[in-house]
Amino acid sequence: MSETDLAAFDPKAPGDRTVMQLLYGLHTLAWFSGGVFAVIALVINYLRRDGEADALYVAHHNYMIRTFWWTLLWLVLLSPLWLLLVLPGFVAYGIVWLWYLYRCIRGWLRFNKHQLV
Repeated sequence: MSETDLAAFDPKAPGDRTVMQLLYGLHTLAWFSGGVFAVIALVINYLRRDGEADALYVAHHNYMIRTFWWTLLWLVLLSPLWLLLVLPGFVAYGIVWLWYLYRCIRGWLRFNKHQLV
């Protein structure tokens, strides 16, 4: 499947790119705020996505939204491991954290290259 260079289409204002950079930053740093940054970014993702016409921006908003909800689902499903012993819960949450970090960094890098995720 070939990649489409979406930078060749309707250019966005620098402020729009800055907002997306900020959203990726908030999602990436979410674990250090106990998830507060992710919830703030999620609300902004939903609000900005509704009025967005650019396919690249819509795709990245959707990507961040999906990443948040899948992470939350995995955290809830894996939470009983904390009741067994601390170590299995810690390991499971560590794996989820690495997956979340990977998704944020991957999406951020692809956004900077003007690529869909």
